[in-house]
Amino acid sequence: MNTNGNTILITGGGSGIGQALAHRFHDQGNTVIIAGRRLATLEAAAEGRPGIHPMVLDADDGAAIAAFAARVTAQFPALNVLVNNAGIMRAETLDAPRDLADAEATITTNLLGPIRLTDALIGHLIAQGDGVVVNVTSGLAFVPLVMTPTYSATKAALHSYTVSLRAALEGRVKVIELAPPAVQTELTPGQSTREGYLPLEEFADEVMTLLAQTPTPPEILVQRVHPLRFAERDDRFASVMTMLNGQAH
Repeated sequence: MNTNGNTILITGGGSGIGQALAHRFHDQGNTVIIAGRRLATLEAAAEGRPGIHPMVLDADDGAAIAAFAARVTAQFPALNVLVNNAGIMRAETLDAPRDLADAEATITTNLLGPIRLTDALIGHLIAQGDGVVVNVTSGLAFVPLVMTPTYSATKAALHSYTVSLRAALEGRVKVIELAPPAVQTELTPGQSTREGYLPLEEFADEVMTLLAQTPTPPEILVQRVHPLRFAERDDRFASVMTMLNGQAH
């Protein structure tokens, strides 16, 4: 993947990982579109950076996604990189009947959102000749966190979907998976200062170094996520799951 000269769309680009990547891509000479629900948040993320363009997107609404895709490609016809980063993470309990609203919202945002937006833009990306799709999953795609079961499941599903997408688009669009570990962002309350989580700036620096490799790896895996990603391969799944969930409790 070329790391400069692109026009890049990042969902969830107003904060956290999305914002950090938007700033780094912008610093490397890319035009960057950041999309999300709250215009004020997007404008704050773009402040002082004329090459970053905020656009409102409700990633939970299929019709809104289709309309957004038409609007963004009309305004930015050179768009050639899509980063599906928007996501939510909510704690759930599984040992009693409950309101499933959080589970349903998580599936809509984390899984249907990327599927819908990729589908809406795929023809445009193929036509570009150098199109790239980056799907942001999680280390929890490979070892689940019991207290966030639907989040973990959606990231596992998006990993599988990305594998299929990569095979289907081979030779036409490059498909990359970015699987973060626990990073200091506001994905959950208090997470941005949580001890033991990878500092956001350190994470983003390592990601950009990995993206600049030739050839670009199909999976962007910072060192901190390796124990989760390779737990099953290394026959350590049970012990890693016990450790991960013990730390969470």
